[in-house]
Amino acid sequence: MLSHRHEIFMEVARLLSFTKASQTLFISQSAISKHIKALEEFYKTGLFERLGNSVVLTPAGKLLYDKLLAAKQLQHELYQDFKQLSESFSPQVNMVLGASTTISLYILPPVLSAYLQKNPNVQLDLKNRNSENILKALLDHEIDLGIVEGINKVSNVTYIPFLTDEVIAVCSSRNPLKKQQLEIRDLYDIPLALRERGSGTLAVLELALEQKQVKLNELPIKIRLGGTEALKNFVRVDTCLSFLPRQAVIKELQSGELVQVPINGLTIKRSFNFIQRKGTENNFPYKNFIQFTKRYYSKME
Repeated sequence: MLSHRHEIFMEVARLLSFTKASQTLFISQSAISKHIKALEEFYKTGLFERLGNSVVLTPAGKLLYDKLLAAKQLQHELYQDFKQLSESFSPQVNMVLGASTTISLYILPPVLSAYLQKNPNVQLDLKNRNSENILKALLDHEIDLGIVEGINKVSNVTYIPFLTDEVIAVCSSRNPLKKQQLEIRDLYDIPLALRERGSGTLAVLELALEQKQVKLNELPIKIRLGGTEALKNFVRVDTCLSFLPRQAVIKELQSGELVQVPINGLTIKRSFNFIQRKGTENNFPYKNFIQFTKRYYSKME
């Protein structure tokens, strides 16, 4: 078992912030500072270099963090082995995930429920942001596993395919567009309601249009809204055309509140990916969660 003091050190090292560690651990900053000072006295060396409001690991701190990560992985594997021997063995496990809006709202809830029922010892924290900010949270060590859509890949992140989805054009059932089949050139004359910059849905739409030699910034964008639900609610009562993930509007299409508007020659597919910092792919329990989630949705296909 890692000591409480080492667990605190790992959280500060993960976030590179005493303030953020204080918030996630629900411990005062002064208490965290005392624990880190005690470790530095024990190891006879500094573990963090203070740079104003931020900190960086010293070489000794980096060595300790890497060794503790390895020890934690061994601890998780030991827990799993013991769980196979004794069903009553159920230590607490904490997971910090991040997912883009569509995934958080429409993809993950059922699988999270199934996973937690099967793993009652897991305490899970899910952060919901757009894809760009989930990637940033991963790189900033705020989360250990992300699930995102339609973003440019970066070299220090591992991408594991998860699901595919389609982004479709939709309008209100009261909109005259509902009975039309559009051509791509018609988009130059139709007011659009779209997601905010940084959204995976927006990124995949922009790429699909570019492949048809259409620049998004040349179209009549009436409004940008942060979040899928806000965009859906706006389109319900407005005359704008919007582009939304099919997963996000299944109920509205079935009820008739929204109507899909076909656009000749424009099909927008996008993939959802698990993302992890390179070198952390085998870390438990995240590897187990990825496998569980992929199995869950493969059975539904």
